[in-house]
Amino acid sequence: MIAFLTLELHIEAAQSLKDKRQVVRSLKDRLRARFNVAVAELDPSGLWNRATLGVVSVSDSRDYLDGLMKNVERQATRIANNGGADVADSFVEYI
Repeated sequence: MIAFLTLELHIEAAQSLKDKRQVVRSLKDRLRARFNVAVAELDPSGLWNRATLGVVSVSDSRDYLDGLMKNVERQATRIANNGGADVADSFVEYI
């Protein structure tokens, strides 16, 4: 089973594309290190204040993936808030 979490970020503090990249890179690196998940920016738009991230994990247990994705979402919200961003929307898909 595969779990796919999509996070829509609104980055209030970003004044440039460099500011956006710093927030996104920090979030990606921390989630990878803490949860051993794959993280990528899905919509590399030129907008400074928006970003979309995808988080993926694979397991044979849907219960494990459900708990993992909830924990990833909570931690992503904390990291984003500390970096001057908000998680505007999130949703999980299972394949």
